[in-house]
Amino acid sequence: MPVELKNKIYNGVKVCRPGFFKASPHSQSCSKCPPHSYTHEEASTSCVCEKDYFRRESDPPTMACTRPPSAPRNAISNVNETSVFLEWIPPADAGGRKDVSYYIACKKCHSHAGVCDECGGHVRYLPRQIGLKNTSVMMVDLLAHTNYTFEIEAVNGVSDLSPGARQYVSVNVTTNQAAPSPVTNVKKGKIAKNSISLSWQEPDRPNGIILEYEIKYFEKDQETSYTIIKSKETSVTAEGLKPASVYVFQIRARTAAGYGVFSRRFEFETIPVSVAASSDQNQIPIIAVSVTVGVILLAVVFGFLLSGSCCEWGCGRASPLCAVAHPGLMWRCGYSKAKQDPEEEKMHFHNGHIKLPGVRTYIDPHTYEDPNQAVHEFAKEIEASCITIERVIGAGEFGEVCSGRLKLPGKRELPVAIKTLKVGYTEKQRRDFLGEASIMGQFDHPNIIHLEGVVTKSKPVMIVTEYMENGSLDTFLKKNDGQFTVIQLVGMLRGIAAGMKYLSDMGYVHRDLAARNILINSNLVCKVSDFGLSRVLEDDPEAAYTTRGGKIPIRWTAPEAIAFRKFTSASDAWSYGIVMWEVVSYGERPYWEMTNQDVIKAVEEGYRLPSPMDCPAALYQLMLDCWQKDRNSRPKFDEIVNMLDKLIRNPSSLKTLVNASSRVSNLLAEHVSLGSGAYRSVGEWLEAIKMGRYTEIFMENGYSSMDAVAQVTLEDLRRLGVTLVGHQKKIMNSLQEMKVQLVNGMVPL
Repeated sequence: MPVELKNKIYNGVKVCRPGFFKASPHSQSCSKCPPHSYTHEEASTSCVCEKDYFRRESDPPTMACTRPPSAPRNAISNVNETSVFLEWIPPADAGGRKDVSYYIACKKCHSHAGVCDECGGHVRYLPRQIGLKNTSVMMVDLLAHTNYTFEIEAVNGVSDLSPGARQYVSVNVTTNQAAPSPVTNVKKGKIAKNSISLSWQEPDRPNGIILEYEIKYFEKDQETSYTIIKSKETSVTAEGLKPASVYVFQIRARTAAGYGVFSRRFEFETIPVSVAASSDQNQIPIIAVSVTVGVILLAVVFGFLLSGSCCEWGCGRASPLCAVAHPGLMWRCGYSKAKQDPEEEKMHFHNGHIKLPGVRTYIDPHTYEDPNQAVHEFAKEIEASCITIERVIGAGEFGEVCSGRLKLPGKRELPVAIKTLKVGYTEKQRRDFLGEASIMGQFDHPNIIHLEGVVTKSKPVMIVTEYMENGSLDTFLKKNDGQFTVIQLVGMLRGIAAGMKYLSDMGYVHRDLAARNILINSNLVCKVSDFGLSRVLEDDPEAAYTTRGGKIPIRWTAPEAIAFRKFTSASDAWSYGIVMWEVVSYGERPYWEMTNQDVIKAVEEGYRLPSPMDCPAALYQLMLDCWQKDRNSRPKFDEIVNMLDKLIRNPSSLKTLVNASSRVSNLLAEHVSLGSGAYRSVGEWLEAIKMGRYTEIFMENGYSSMDAVAQVTLEDLRRLGVTLVGHQKKIMNSLQEMKVQLVNGMVPL
């Protein structure tokens, strides 16, 4: 009513004063201008928006003027080969509207020029690029080894009305190595009664150098019995086929990252016998002439061979025909059929079983009579002048570990890590030191540390690898406790599993898989490293003597490997489960301060590490699967990779956490008393873990004894005002550790 009195009345019609408006002349009352709008004139029918505030045509005049939202916050990325998962927090200021959505801009950047171009239409966005309502998106079909910048912009109903600069948060990522895209274009060539020739184009996205193609073919409706041909060219001829039969062909390419997926099916039919016979009949005169000429030429060549003149060229240029007349010369020249490296290899399958496998496998350098031969076969020699050592970053078993730069002729400069062999080494130490390079040089995978080369012809002797900015995974996690999302942690675990799958496929058993032996770069890509101590771990501080001699890392090692030194990919899978536990607990020491003998005893009795705090149930179940006593029941690394991929594609599956009450062994009976442990009072315990500030709060709320403290849950801590995640974790882990020590600690399987 007071507002009504302030507005004037002319000729019986109410006129709104400045600051008020009447949208319709038929309205009986004036309305105050909504927030962020004004009017300086009488009798206004609408209010004008303040500077930097806007109103859409569809917005009612009674609605407040609004503005574009601020930029999204805390954007993080997870790179998986050529896919990138982005996640962010909504903007702090939504602009006064509820219709906020997100737009993703993708730019492909050239590091050498600092120029970025639009990504183009080949990139796919899941679920979409424009109009995103949720705060996450996945980009797939990116290029390998490419720098990308993603700009995440929050928009609302008035964003297109604002002339101001876009408000966005950007994320820079570098994609990893990836398998090539499928072959899409296959053409048939010459077709005969018993053969079909094919040619094709290189995949649209090779993602590296194509090493070879694999051609799979089978008679139509006979898919269980198929043949595979390998070719280094983009053409091949399949022979030994049946006349007048339809054959199905599929082709896939391989790079250092592995095989791409097979192409779609292409069907081609061989010529019937009758047609082929007719064609052959027309060729008889030509063939007869050809045979006559061939016989004459062959006689001349054999006469030449018997004179021995062709072999006078020497080993470097000797013709293979010399073998006919002078087989001894060819033996001395090292010529044999096995050395020809044919362009095509054939592998025959029947009902899915390989008859002639051609899989690349790991070669143990210790089997070489001369270790130097292994080093130079698997590792590239680098001139010491190409290396610049900048600073010492650590100490290894054999000497210092440094960071520096590598500049090879014709290539761009690279940051590298350099392991040096200390002065005064023995020949055995030199052999063991270079043994790691002989192993590492056989591997080529984005989740395995990459060997650049070795320096053996000058001192100091060096091993040069790619540089990993964030160092070892366990130390990195401890420094960044609680700083990553679950998806980021799963991305790290996926990378480690992919590297281990590659090693397993190569037939290599790591034996010392642990977070301290995983390196992590600035893009949070994890790479398996430390191959030098994979045989006998004599100087490892985490190792313990076994009854059979030698040292092994007890806390990470499978029971059968401890008891019988039975190391396999299955024992590596056990170790991977421990690494999972380390990652989710941010570098916590497995089994805490239990002795190695206590760990061995507890594991043999069926106890397992309890779930880390706030651990997704799906991840803990995978840990328990890795810790199956029967090694044949543990998941293979390809199964682990597939499982983690499913979790990454479906983040909601990670929201179910392990029940806090079940984190500790159900064998912890209610009568178990913590008061009989090392701490005589609650205050002494809290002071010991540097949480003494909470002593008074615990006492005031009835937690005056260690027995009472034993029942504390995470919810209780929050109620007591312990809100810092790091403090909650420290207290809960300390309680859990004490309980574990009382029952030899773990969750029984």
